[in-house]
Amino acid sequence: MKVGFVGLGVMGVPMARHLAEGGHDLVLFDVNTAQTKRATKAVPRSKGVSSLADLASSSDVVITMLPNGQVVQDVVFGAKGLAAGLRRGQLLIDTSSAEPHLTRETHGKLAALGVSLVDAPVSGAQEGAESGTLVFMVGGAADDIERARPLLSLMGRHIHHVGDVGAGHVMKAVNNLITSVAWLATAEGMLIGRAHGLDPTAMVDVLNVSTGMNFITQRKMASEVLSRRFADPFKLAFMVKDIGIATALASEVRVPIPVSALTEQLWHAANRAQGDGASITEIVRWCEDMAGVALETDGR
Repeated sequence: MKVGFVGLGVMGVPMARHLAEGGHDLVLFDVNTAQTKRATKAVPRSKGVSSLADLASSSDVVITMLPNGQVVQDVVFGAKGLAAGLRRGQLLIDTSSAEPHLTRETHGKLAALGVSLVDAPVSGAQEGAESGTLVFMVGGAADDIERARPLLSLMGRHIHHVGDVGAGHVMKAVNNLITSVAWLATAEGMLIGRAHGLDPTAMVDVLNVSTGMNFITQRKMASEVLSRRFADPFKLAFMVKDIGIATALASEVRVPIPVSALTEQLWHAANRAQGDGASITEIVRWCEDMAGVALETDGR
């Protein structure tokens, strides 16, 4: 197939590359034209275009990887957007992390044009995109998801159909909310241990074979925090956005979330303190600053 890919950031470029390596031709677009040019050099079998409408008209399937649902709507329905070039029978796969109600709005408008939509947000971060091991949480009609599956399988290892359109984005918000609690709990627990003289590396080793094991202890604490890199490309502000989506979903159905509500307040405070563009790993540095303790190893 010829696949249009919109959004060529940290996640988009490696995802597009896996599609090209799987034998598909790629049509690429990013609002940053310089990024489009860089992506065409990094992705084989690809060409860049300067118009979203041109991308849509020259593609069989379009994939978006964008910051939020409002940006997705702007890309689809804005001036010279995708809708101007989409044809009846085409499929849009939205892998962004977006608000479910906006996704359903986009789906309704596209359906009136005869275009199908599935929402397929991801988990796995940059390393998952690079290695082709992403987890896709997919919402949509079964037939549409089967059309999307061959492409998703080139970019990820797990594809979970979780419900109708919008359900994928509900699942992504829930996943990131739980992850946000794990970040804080892991940081605070390890700071207690460090203040009592425990070595952070030893604590991570114990946690990773004990019931406290989680994604943070397995994949982030040693490489990002104990190394003092704090350079994960996923932004702290993006997690704040996803937490907000999840807490809004809770409000819609009147589910009490006292732990999550406090978590949201703490992440907002960290985002304000750490500043624009801060890595998600800066949540730990914020906890360190409050505690007056650093998770530095005894070997430093």
